[in-house]
Amino acid sequence: MKNILVLGAGKSATDLIAYLLQYAPQYDWFVTVGDYDLQTALVKVNNHPRGRAVFFDVHDADARANYIFTADIVASVLPAAFHILVAHDCLRFGKHLITPSYVSAQERALDADFKNAGLLFMGEIGLDPGIDHMSLMKMIHHLRSQNAQITEVRSYCGALIAPESDNNPWHYKFTWAPMNVVLAGQGGTAQYLQNGSPRYIPYNRLFARHEVYEVPGYGTFEAYANRDSIPYRQTYQIEDVPTLLRGTLRKGGFCNAWQALVTLGLTDNQLQLTNPAALTYAGLTEAFLPADSTASGSLPERTANFLGIHPQSEIMYRLNWLGLFSDVPLKNNPQTPAQALLHLLSEKWKLEPDDKDMIVMLHKVNYQLHGAHRAHTSVMVITGADADNTAIAATVGLPMAIMTKLALTHAIQLTGVHIPVMPQVYEPILTELQNYGIHFTNTDEAL
Repeated sequence: MKNILVLGAGKSATDLIAYLLQYAPQYDWFVTVGDYDLQTALVKVNNHPRGRAVFFDVHDADARANYIFTADIVASVLPAAFHILVAHDCLRFGKHLITPSYVSAQERALDADFKNAGLLFMGEIGLDPGIDHMSLMKMIHHLRSQNAQITEVRSYCGALIAPESDNNPWHYKFTWAPMNVVLAGQGGTAQYLQNGSPRYIPYNRLFARHEVYEVPGYGTFEAYANRDSIPYRQTYQIEDVPTLLRGTLRKGGFCNAWQALVTLGLTDNQLQLTNPAALTYAGLTEAFLPADSTASGSLPERTANFLGIHPQSEIMYRLNWLGLFSDVPLKNNPQTPAQALLHLLSEKWKLEPDDKDMIVMLHKVNYQLHGAHRAHTSVMVITGADADNTAIAATVGLPMAIMTKLALTHAIQLTGVHIPVMPQVYEPILTELQNYGIHFTNTDEAL
């Protein structure tokens, strides 16, 4: 019997756990699911005879080591910062590791150690990163096989709300880790390549620099640059391609409105608020405006003036809808502006039980072939069933689960630290994902 340890039982782990338990009898697996919230883990295991739920605290080094020691493979959906702890324990006890998170520099530095130990650490094997890498690499390898000269690669993904559940002016609801949404883009200056030259977008201008794309049947989407795209030039083996951009999708109007929150300072998670218990949301907004004794008008009017927009603009409508000009006290004693905003958004952008989320992924690859300039576009749109059975849980969890199966059955025999950009990984995973309705629609046209 092979023992699988799943670390984390939150929303993104739902389909991962369900898949592993479903196939546990066939492959003689036993699945242990550990989470700090034991009740959540118990619900996910659901008394399955091949599974158990346990309390897991990643900070408890002895307990963490004991659980990893008894496993054959670890599938971790813990917050990304904890994967380095798990990775060291996997090396210590000779276990494979699968995660959906970006592979950090610290983790990449373990490549030789994992190789020498004959172990696999597969990271970035979720949705974004994950399915984006695999589907894009399949496109790139296909075009290369035709001797096409690739000139431009753009890849975008968004975890959004389905049209039938879109009932607020932001056209957005929380479908995954809310604080990650609030802090999006704050990890450093966004970077990408345009015509061979690096382009930089600092956080304070990130959401103002967006492009617009049309997805047939689903409308208009805005795309802003995601993190640092430039290293993927080497990862994707497209060093000769002059334009490369990875980005995030939002529905129309979102980016400029979010830029207003950034400009105001309401996404700051470093500033410590003074006496937040005495603040209202109007008071918090007021505190970020210039202290100009000659200024007149209402708080919304002065906010619009500070932002350089019309008081009756769509941006101001969205800010007002959130309650930023209300006399409602700050909720849950926030310590930073970002926490105050998060508590407000958690109510306004709450996913109701019958709400459906939606994943949109878009790849655009321009190339030259036989003297002709062409564009290949690949689109994936996945809609969830409800707030518990979400598209994001499926698209994050299923690639992880399939990768876990491939490693345990020795269908893939890689060692070292990797992300899923090689055919022996992406071919079987993308093929099996089609059984779950996760597939792409492709078009190719002359430019």
